[in-house]
Parts: sequence; structure tokens; C-alpha cells
Amino acid sequence: MPTRRELLRAGTLAGGSAMISAAGLARLSGDEMPGNRKAAADDATAGRFWYESRTTIVDERAGTTTIYYQCASCKSENTFAPKDLFPADNYDFLPILGVDRWLIFRRHAYLNADYRQIRTVESLWGPPVMKLRYPSEVTELTTWEEIRDATAAGVPIVSQTELSNRELGLRATIECPVKTMNVSIKDRLYQVDTGPIAIPDLSKRYDEPLDALRLAFVAFNAADFADFVIEQPTPVVEGGEEKCQIYHYSTPISLPARNVLLALAR
Repeated sequence: MPTRRELLRAGTLAGGSAMISAAGLARLSGDEMPGNRKAAADDATAGRFWYESRTTIVDERAGTTTIYYQCASCKSENTFAPKDLFPADNYDFLPILGVDRWLIFRRHAYLNADYRQIRTVESLWGPPVMKLRYPSEVTELTTWEEIRDATAAGVPIVSQTELSNRELGLRATIECPVKTMNVSIKDRLYQVDTGPIAIPDLSKRYDEPLDALRLAFVAFNAADFADFVIEQPTPVVEGGEEKCQIYHYSTPISLPARNVLLALAR
């Protein structure tokens, strides 16, 4: 039977993992592809996405486990143009990869109707090729002293936040690098504040599983709860008057959770 350390190492991904479109990867590597797939590779754009968080949803009733990879954000661009690479009406672009579909977020400076779109992998960049990097060693940080020392040493730290709905038999683990964290030496406290992450709504079952995911930031300073601020339509108020609405991280919520901090070997 594997040890807990071996299970942590096998189940924890290091920063820098990426995914590349299958046709684009063949074009980059020069691999031969038969028939039409070879022609598609010659014409394909080799898209690379670094992913920032991983959300694993376990449906205990159905006996299924589904993993979602939330990729890093970029800006809308005129790809390979000779000039003017950023269009004037620019927007943030952030994809989340599901089983065979992408959830695409496009955030303009205003409320745009195409903020969320679901597309098949074939209709965008083709089936992705995962280039996942695993740490050589993972250590669970179980005390404040261990958290303090790992922070002082500058080693990469990953957080895992588990949410659940026992009535529906749904459980989710959100894993992400801890990009921002505060440590109080005087009060012997820590606080994680990091994101974006893909938070699932476990209050109900969705016909389209990707509809359950929303973008959020997570904060916690204890093992048994986590606070989230979720991107959503948010009023812009000036002088007590609502001027407009934009997509913004707002309306914090607090949920029971199980939080774990993991230090990764360099």
C-alpha cells in the first residue's frame, strides 16, 4: 500500500504544467501524422496554455471523478499580425478545460453577452496534449512552524481546498499554487489569498457540468473554512448612484472546507 507521502506526490502537480493542441504539437515536434491529420497539423496554430488551478469533482452517487484545468489568462490579440497585435476593444481571455469541452471566459470592460461560452475541443484547437509536471517530493505542512519555515525558505507551496455537499453526494477539491500568503510572526497566524481558481457550485446538479464552474479567489487562515470572492456582474456606484455594471470579483461568501498546504521540492 502506498504511503501518504507517495499519494501526495502522485496527486499534486507542480507549477509550469501546460497543455498544447494535438495538431500544433505535431507541427512543433515534426512528428508525422497520417492523412488529413498531417495536413491539419501543417495549418494548425500551436497553442500553449499554462494552467493555474485544478478542480476535481467527485460524484459519489454516479461513481465518477472529473478534472477541470483552469488555464492562465491572456488578452485578446490579432495572432501573427504584422502590427497592432492587441485590438482596441480588448478583453481578458481565460479557458477552463473539461473532459471534451472548453469553458471560455471573455471579460470586457462592460457586461458582454459572450462572457461564458462552451466549445468542443475539436472546434477550437483540437484535442489537448497534457504536459504535466509532478514534484519530486511533497510535504504536508501541518503546523504553523512548518508553514512559517516553508514561507521563509521560498519553496513552492500548493493549497488544496475540499468542499462537499453530503446530501447530493458531491465533493470537490480545488488545487492551486499559493501565489500570495501573509504570515504573522507575533500572532503565529497565516492567511492564504490566491487565485483565480475554478469554484464549483455544489448546491445542485447541472445538466451541463461546466455550468457549475465560476471564477473566484480563495482565502483561508484555518483548516476548516474558506472564503471566496466570485467574479460576477457587479454594480459600479458613484455618489450613491449606480452608473453601470461590470464583471468583477465581489460579494464574498464563506463555506465549510478542509484546507491543506503542501510544500513542493525544488
